[in-house]
Amino acid sequence: MSRWIRNFVLVVLLAAVAGAAIVLYLSGDPFYTLHEWLAFGRYHRFDAAITEAGKKYNIDPMLLKAVIWRESAFQHYKVGRDGERGLMQVMEGAAKDWSSSQKVGTLQPDDLFDPKTNIEVGAWYLNQSLKRYSGKDDPIPFALAEYNAGRQRMNRWIGENNLKEATANEFQGNISFPGTKSYVQEILARYNYYKAQGHM
Repeated sequence: MSRWIRNFVLVVLLAAVAGAAIVLYLSGDPFYTLHEWLAFGRYHRFDAAITEAGKKYNIDPMLLKAVIWRESAFQHYKVGRDGERGLMQVMEGAAKDWSSSQKVGTLQPDDLFDPKTNIEVGAWYLNQSLKRYSGKDDPIPFALAEYNAGRQRMNRWIGENNLKEATANEFQGNISFPGTKSYVQEILARYNYYKAQGHM
C-alpha cells in the first residue's frame, strides 16, 4: 500500500472517529448512544410493536420504551430472579390477569418471550396502574412504582406515609424502597431523554 493511500485511509478514519465523537457529545446521553450503537439494532428492533401497544392502551410509546430499556435492555429472552420474563419482565400473574381480561386462552410462561405478546401484556398492566392513579397531578410515577414493586407495597407506602393526597413529587420522595425509587427516576429520565430527542 502506498504512503498516499495509507495517509488517505488514516485521514478518513480520524474523520470518522471525530464525527462519532461529535454525535456522541451532541446526543444528550453519550453512554446510552454508545450502547445503542453497539447493540446493532436491538434498541430499535421492537419499535413497531411498542408503538402499536402504546396506541392500543393509550400510553406514550416513548414511556413504554423507557420501561423496556430499564427492565430488560431490549433482551427479549431475559428472565428475572423472581421469574419475570421478556422485554417488560412480565410476571405470570399479570399474564393471567391479561388473558382473563382479553378473554383469550391462558398464556404459557414461555409465551412471554414473544416480543409482541410481552409488550402487549406489559402495556396492558401498566395501563391498569395509570388508570388507578389518573386523578393524580402526574400518574406516571405512581404507576411505575406499582409496576416495579406491586400493588400491595404501593398501598402500604401510601397508607403508612399518609400519601393519599400526595403529588407525584411528594410520593417519589417517600418511596421507602431505594430500588423502586431509582427505578422510577431512571425511567422518567430515559422517557424525558426520548422526548427531548423527538423519537424513540
